[in-house]
Amino acid sequence: MNQTVKKKQTLFPAVAAAIFNEQGEILLQKRRDVGQWGVISGHVEFGETVESAILREIREETNREAHIKRLIGVYSSPTSQTYHYPDRSVQYVTTYFEAQLTEMISKDFSKEETLELQFFKTDQLPDNLAMMNPHWLRDALSQTSQVFIR
Repeated sequence: MNQTVKKKQTLFPAVAAAIFNEQGEILLQKRRDVGQWGVISGHVEFGETVESAILREIREETNREAHIKRLIGVYSSPTSQTYHYPDRSVQYVTTYFEAQLTEMISKDFSKEETLELQFFKTDQLPDNLAMMNPHWLRDALSQTSQVFIR
């Protein structure tokens, strides 16, 4: 008997942050779990607001405090926000902020989830980027007060 096993499907609230330095370069994290580069991001924990969640994620991943400069947008498109794992599929609804570090990160920084942190020129990003919304960088660089819903 050919039986198809349906993967568990979950919807998770998530947060992400675009963090720029004074030269306009964007901070990317090379994640230990997938070995790919991406913006600082994570899950919203029960009892947290999205604002407190992103500030906690920044603190956990960089060992630095930050403040939120603006809301960039909310990303929920199944095309760019669904990840397929061996046992489940997860669609993230990601609240995306621009944040600023209160002090610079130390060189050669690494932590449990972070292999490396590095600022990149926005036109010279690494090849091995994690899957993200195709508009993530353009939206972050936008100088309008528009909040993007994607």
